[in-house]
Amino acid sequence: MKTVMTNNVIVVNHPLCDHNLGIIRDKDINSDGFKNSLKRLATILVLEATKTLPTKEYTVQTPITECKVQKISDEYKIIFAPILRAGLAISDVASEIVPDASIQHVGMYRDETTLEPVWYYDKTPVRYEHPENIKVFILDPMIATGNSGHAAVSLFLKKGILIENMTFVSILSCPQGLELLTKDFPNLKIITAKIDEGLNNRGYIIPGLGDAGDRLFNTFEK
Repeated sequence: MKTVMTNNVIVVNHPLCDHNLGIIRDKDINSDGFKNSLKRLATILVLEATKTLPTKEYTVQTPITECKVQKISDEYKIIFAPILRAGLAISDVASEIVPDASIQHVGMYRDETTLEPVWYYDKTPVRYEHPENIKVFILDPMIATGNSGHAAVSLFLKKGILIENMTFVSILSCPQGLELLTKDFPNLKIITAKIDEGLNNRGYIIPGLGDAGDRLFNTFEK
């Protein structure tokens, strides 16, 4: 898997990324096809995002003999934090890849006038014990204006999570959103499959793929 990294922004270049991104960009693909291809994309991105998880040596008994193995260290807690509702498609994949991780939902919607996020749900605890030993992966298919992502990162920072222990996983991104996040959080790692041209006057990514939540759950107006 080839990756391109600039200032903690990692663009994952893989033929299956290109292929499935081509499918979900198509406005005529149905909701089921959109969801399945987005999950295939998410699998590749989550694997990239988690490849630096700390491991530890353990001893197990195989059917033949005792064996030393490397497993994810139990000294760290792993949190996947999908931004509702579109982030659920990525968290479904993430929880299959790392089944012992905690899923902590954060919910916000975009005010279509101001393009600012409006909070409506927060399933994170009031405080974390030993936040320095927690790895947080924020999941959202799109980094458009970057405002929702900024709000989610800020939430975890206020609760003591180290920015070095956070990773943002996004299918599509654009320069405006990435600029906002990297300017305020230069040590935040961002994993994405593609950086598109920019935003239109409604705050949607161009060429983009439309509203990921509406397309996932078939709630857009036809």
